[in-house]
Amino acid sequence: MKNKYIAEFVGTFALSFVVLAAVSQMLPLPVAIPVIAGLTLGLFVYTIGGVSGAHINPAVTIGLWSIKKITNRDAVAYIVAQIFAAAVAIVLARTLGMANPEAVPVAFIPTLFFAEALGAFFFAFGIAAVVYGKVAEQMSGVVVGGSLLLGILLASFSGSAGILNPAVAFALNAVSVMYIVGPIAGAVVGFHAYRYLTSQS
Repeated sequence: MKNKYIAEFVGTFALSFVVLAAVSQMLPLPVAIPVIAGLTLGLFVYTIGGVSGAHINPAVTIGLWSIKKITNRDAVAYIVAQIFAAAVAIVLARTLGMANPEAVPVAFIPTLFFAEALGAFFFAFGIAAVVYGKVAEQMSGVVVGGSLLLGILLASFSGSAGILNPAVAFALNAVSVMYIVGPIAGAVVGFHAYRYLTSQS
């Protein structure tokens, strides 16, 4: 029972730490951050997807809760594990001497909010295809990781940092309405939109 919470912790920690390392320019790989995030998430879909579903993102957990794909108890436990994992990633990053990212402005900027929501919408839309069994199991990691990459790029093109994950936003010192509420709103709408489309087909 507790294995899924541990899985969420491990996955969120890895994603948060890798993004922190990339932002701090301590990742010795010439790979763009969106690609790194997409590859990391895709990997964990394959490794822990069968244990926890590999949410590793509070926005995804809340979105799945909104369509009743996760219980209240598990949703709360997942989010606690995810935020705790991001906090541990911060501690380890600082211990290793990584630069602490500068805090983003906390003033509400509508364009950034909608950019994060837009990216999260398409990210969740792709995840929903896997959740509703429209994607072959062997391709689940590719679809989810690819959806994250697409979502980040769309959000970035629209002017935001393209975080799409409240836990990672916490790790990046980006705690604001845009990067916390924006992805949650987008994910909820994305899951409901996909559910509606599949119910009408």
